[in-house]
Amino acid sequence: MKGKICIIEREIPNIKDNFILVKTSYTAISPGTELTMTKNSGNELVNLGYSASGEVVEVGEGVDYIKPGDRVACYGAPYVSHSEYLLVPKTLCVKVPDSLGLKEAALVGLGAIAIHALRQARLQFGEIAVVSGLGIFGQLIGQIANASALRVIPLNNTEKRAELFEKITGIKTFVNEADMEDYIKKISCDRGADAVFLCAGRSAGYQTNKSMEWLRHRGKSIIVGDIEPHYDRGLMFDKEIEIMISKAGGPGRYDKVYEFQAIDYPYGYVRWTEGRNMEEFIRLVAENKIIVEDYINDSIKINDAESAYPELETGTYAGLTKIISYI
Repeated sequence: MKGKICIIEREIPNIKDNFILVKTSYTAISPGTELTMTKNSGNELVNLGYSASGEVVEVGEGVDYIKPGDRVACYGAPYVSHSEYLLVPKTLCVKVPDSLGLKEAALVGLGAIAIHALRQARLQFGEIAVVSGLGIFGQLIGQIANASALRVIPLNNTEKRAELFEKITGIKTFVNEADMEDYIKKISCDRGADAVFLCAGRSAGYQTNKSMEWLRHRGKSIIVGDIEPHYDRGLMFDKEIEIMISKAGGPGRYDKVYEFQAIDYPYGYVRWTEGRNMEEFIRLVAENKIIVEDYINDSIKINDAESAYPELETGTYAGLTKIISYI
């Protein structure tokens, strides 16, 4: 309430049909989303967090592919939060293979969001994708795009995050827009990029308009971060730019039928739901197609979680996220 972070005690949820009770091992803080929620909370009590991993304690009637003792990753408020026990619909819970640590798996919600953003652009391998803003979402989008054989051009205005992405991927990363623009012209033969993913915050709102200068004719500008769009109609018209926005983890998000009633969409009609995007993220990490270890090396105990947010809010924190431990 009123921006104050506090820990409260609640009863362990009771199991119900089509839901899974999880004893939490780790949750991942999503700094942009959660700091915005605290600022806008007013006098309301709001639960923070939406990405977690843990061990199954109990399953309800209708759950037939997950059993007690399984290691799982789960995503999606209000079912998932920074809490010791989570009651999650089966559509928002996926198994974690033994080869993958639960700390890495706790990024599943952030990973599903990154995957859905990339799917929105409908790119084919070999096309050029600019990723502007290398917070946790930009880093993941850039890595997944690279794993998909896209030609990734990353941009961030602070050297530390640019250096982190370049260290992990080996991809040339830019901190200067002019240098990046020259590079786009060079590798595209002056045609422009196929897509720009805007992953920066509100202060980078000018990039919505700027992105159209970086794009080819009929290119795609995809809003991922908390950016207010300001697109010039003339340039948008001249290039027939396609403006898109990415809504969380994919089809099913915020749909009460898919989530609360835990009724999955038919596989043949909706190939990549948020649940299946979660599965794909877990596969990519487990197979080392994307590397997340450098994003999760700052772990704090749940009882110390209150201290994490002031540091994230000041902007002085060098990391991308913090992982809360319950074990």
